[in-house]
Amino acid sequence: MFDIGFWELTMIAVIALLVIGPDKLPGVARTAGKWVGRARRFVGDVKSDIDRELKQEEIRKALAEDAGLDEIKQIMNADNFTIDADDTPDYQVSAMDDPDEFNENILREEREQQEAADLEHDRQLEEELSGITDHSDGSDSEPESPQSKNS
Repeated sequence: MFDIGFWELTMIAVIALLVIGPDKLPGVARTAGKWVGRARRFVGDVKSDIDRELKQEEIRKALAEDAGLDEIKQIMNADNFTIDADDTPDYQVSAMDDPDEFNENILREEREQQEAADLEHDRQLEEELSGITDHSDGSDSEPESPQSKNS
């Protein structure tokens, strides 16, 4: 707001002390503080009023634009609103899918195919593993010879 630094405030305080005197300076400072507070509150109130008015104006403009849309909706919903068959062109064009929806459908199909392939792969692994016996208990190792038992 104002470009007043520490040294400027110090100079103002010293001059006020000399001019007003040490007896009246606290009362004058209190009064000045009250006036500054009132000024700040006034400026804040004015700012809030201006903001409120701007918001109301934006709402009025939005309602005016919406009123135009309401008129169009009423015309479209009216009983006498029809599109003549003569106005339609001879050719027929089908609408394309929305690119985002199209991409999502492709991605979904690819995920489903990948999941099906993963399930088939897991099933094949389980079949292969079921044919292999577990030899971790040492049952397939050679039996100990009688000579190793005597030693």
